[in-house]
Amino acid sequence: MTHNNKIQNPRGTLDVLPEDQYYWDLVRNSAENIAQQFGHQRIDTPVFEATALFARTVGEGTDIVEKEMYTFDDRGDESLTLRPEGTAPVSRAYIQHGMHSMPQPVRLYYITPIFRYERPQSGRFRQHWQFGIEAIGDESALIDAEVIHLLWSFLISVGLKDIKLFINSIGDSHCRPAYLNELESYYSKYQQEICADCKVRLRKNPLRLLDCKQPSCQTIKSDAPEIIDHLCGECEEHFTSVRKLLEMWGIPYEIDANLVRGLDYYTKTVFEIHPKSSGSQTALGAGGRYDGLIEQIGGANTPGVGFGSGIERIIMNLKQNNVGLENSASEKTSLYIAHIGEEPMETSLNLLGSLRNFGIKVNTSSKSRSLKAQLRSANTMGVTHTLILGPEEIQHGNVKILEMESGEESTIQIDKVATYFSE
Repeated sequence: MTHNNKIQNPRGTLDVLPEDQYYWDLVRNSAENIAQQFGHQRIDTPVFEATALFARTVGEGTDIVEKEMYTFDDRGDESLTLRPEGTAPVSRAYIQHGMHSMPQPVRLYYITPIFRYERPQSGRFRQHWQFGIEAIGDESALIDAEVIHLLWSFLISVGLKDIKLFINSIGDSHCRPAYLNELESYYSKYQQEICADCKVRLRKNPLRLLDCKQPSCQTIKSDAPEIIDHLCGECEEHFTSVRKLLEMWGIPYEIDANLVRGLDYYTKTVFEIHPKSSGSQTALGAGGRYDGLIEQIGGANTPGVGFGSGIERIIMNLKQNNVGLENSASEKTSLYIAHIGEEPMETSLNLLGSLRNFGIKVNTSSKSRSLKAQLRSANTMGVTHTLILGPEEIQHGNVKILEMESGEESTIQIDKVATYFSE
């Protein structure tokens, strides 16, 4: 096979290498801890679903359904789609398993891969992992604020403290239609100037016009009517209550009138959290209320609210801010046993077993090599201490302990090593 024929990972995917596992563990563990602290239980749904589930909920006129889904027919000629977002599958499971009979809201979380055929760019992948939260069965503004609080607390817990929350309300089926008429009327005057995607949005899905990132559309968008000025009394009261609760809990926010989110099922509250130094593709987590979604897929009229947070993008931000580096070394092997000669090798393997039985992280070389080569391996592994066993140490029943950072040496009896390091 020639060099040019090497098979590589598919475009827009990521290999998570051993040196990055510390960050993944940090983020996943923090996500689980915070979710459970807020009373959420884990749910896992299939990686693919019936295509109709997403066409019906995400929306026919959205970029996700029209351009980004990985859809295929299986051998039974059923159209299936790799999960492009997490809320619709959880909502389907809520209906299918009769969760409406449980105490409401049903609080759920998931950590799962998401698939979208997008143009790969910084922090955006065709397969990415998402931490998601759903709270289904309660229309109260308290649940909106609680879900935002959970996302905020999660990002703070992993070490991302320089963050900014943007919120908006996009109304509901009572007040949004009149607003959309006004929005269409406004944009109709600029049909020649707007981008090709916005021409389609104007016809199919006018609210998506506010989601456009093309520079040519920004001036037009900035002068567009704002939905927050067209909310009905109920939506306005709901949004005021969400803001009061955020203020009560000390969570700073900014109202962004153009924030609409990219999915059709949202109603009322929508939100995003970005790093303070951010561009257009930097949301660390985003979501909102989706009171009509369960009904769209055959359930009763059931309110819900949730968010999704991309793990790769969070890790990218942790690295950019040098967060977690001081702790990552502690995740590596703690000890290395260097042995010189055949008899010390046998003793080192005995010691290796007893140390591992004590739950101590330890490695050794599988063959005889020079002490210099073994110390080089120990250094590469980032161990804290190297245990050195040679003929002299075997004769006296000792092992030499080399403290890797300071270079200090000490000696201890072999049968006391496990107790010494476990303490």
